[in-house]
Amino acid sequence: MAGRLEGKIALITGGASGIGLGTVELFVAEGAKVVAADLQDEKGAMLEKRFPDAVRYAHCDVTVEADIAAAIALADSEFGGLDILFNNAGHGGLTAGVAELDAEGWSATFDLLVRGPALGMKHALPLMLKRGGGSIINTASIAGLQAGFGPLAYSSAKCAVIHMSRCAAAELSPQKIRVNAICPGLIATSIFGASFGLPRAVADQMAAQVAEIGHKVQPYPKSGAPEDIARAALYLASDDSTFVTGTHIVVDGGITIGGRGSWDPSVGSPILEALGISPEQAEQVRAAMAASQA
Repeated sequence: MAGRLEGKIALITGGASGIGLGTVELFVAEGAKVVAADLQDEKGAMLEKRFPDAVRYAHCDVTVEADIAAAIALADSEFGGLDILFNNAGHGGLTAGVAELDAEGWSATFDLLVRGPALGMKHALPLMLKRGGGSIINTASIAGLQAGFGPLAYSSAKCAVIHMSRCAAAELSPQKIRVNAICPGLIATSIFGASFGLPRAVADQMAAQVAEIGHKVQPYPKSGAPEDIARAALYLASDDSTFVTGTHIVVDGGITIGGRGSWDPSVGSPILEALGISPEQAEQVRAAMAASQA
């Protein structure tokens, strides 16, 4: 049975680890040829050895336009074109708040998280037009939807990615090129620690800790893993989503549903707390009301 991406050619930035690696593995399993673009050359070489017929590695700094262009050209020369672009590379960027903001750090964060995906779309466009269409997927974040999930610059950049995806979809969808974003929640990768300014080695260790506690801070009792985002990317990359464009998919185990009191009965409503009503008293009132309506 053919895979969902049989005959498709994909480029995945940040493809040597974390969400990118999980997506490379899933896309290959579903029949795609993949260029994995990253800065981790040793890991990239290992990927090529694992999948000699399906994966090519491109050393790529997505803040350098020439690197992006070269990675996309590699997809064309090695596999014959490009159908799918997953702009996934990134890290936490500037960690300072408003008071300590520095212009260079802010610009560097936006160059990586916003300018990089924009240039990826630019260079992918000619190849996708030759193939009669394609799918562009941009990694955003729940930090781009709500405050409190990342530093100021990172959160602002991810918000920009969501809107950029909508605007690009408006321009490109008439040419059968769909553009969508994925907003991951708490996923067990090093970017969580990196977004708070931790060194790479420490951030990698923190990924394991995130896996241990993730299910405790969200309604759905499972910690987020790279494969959860990879599956969403597979949907957006495949023909299953041919009528989906200009939107974002939140993959977060429900963490953005509401405050903990919205899903954890042991936590009281902040409004009721302000009124001096305990969770136990509130439950007694609900029980009494239910009994009166029985």
